[in-house]
Amino acid sequence: MPQRYFRVLSAIVIASASIAAFSQVVPPGRGPVRNLPFRLGTGYSNYASDWSGRLGGPAVWIDLDIPKMSGFQLELEGRDLNYNRTGGDPKLRQYTIAGGLNYAWRYDPAFHPYVKFMAGLANTEFSVLSPNFPNYTHDSRTFYAPGGGIEVRAHGRLWVRGNYEYQFWPDFFHHHTQTPQGFTVGVFYDFSKFALGQYRP
Repeated sequence: MPQRYFRVLSAIVIASASIAAFSQVVPPGRGPVRNLPFRLGTGYSNYASDWSGRLGGPAVWIDLDIPKMSGFQLELEGRDLNYNRTGGDPKLRQYTIAGGLNYAWRYDPAFHPYVKFMAGLANTEFSVLSPNFPNYTHDSRTFYAPGGGIEVRAHGRLWVRGNYEYQFWPDFFHHHTQTPQGFTVGVFYDFSKFALGQYRP
């Protein structure tokens, strides 16, 4: 089920980008691409797993502006940490789907610090822990995660984003809270009316 969510989110990002690219054939100033209140992004994440070393993998996200709430956005994010393992478990994987609130300080036209708070479903896959439980190789938890970062304009509507996130997976083994944490670096395309000019809320 969580894998399906991640695929759906990826499909939304790809489809939205295709729609926006198609809309760019409309003459500048009249195309709907200038007024779509969202941003689409993708990047690479590398996290300390709080289990067995570090993990890396892709991330995708969508930020949607909240009307009449300057700087606030709803964010939907998917992440699949299934690569670049540094620990001893060759089957370790952590993947999440989450939504939450993001606030970006947009007073500078090319530099936006932001903070966010996310919550969602976290999943982990691992090697067999005990011969008494040979089928126990997957677990899921609801989780929450504060985070923040910086957005820097690269060119036009294209931005670079650096993000740090600290996750809390409550009540894991023996009521232990697991705390994966790490960084995501990526790019996003801003379709909103704030993309090309200085924003004064």
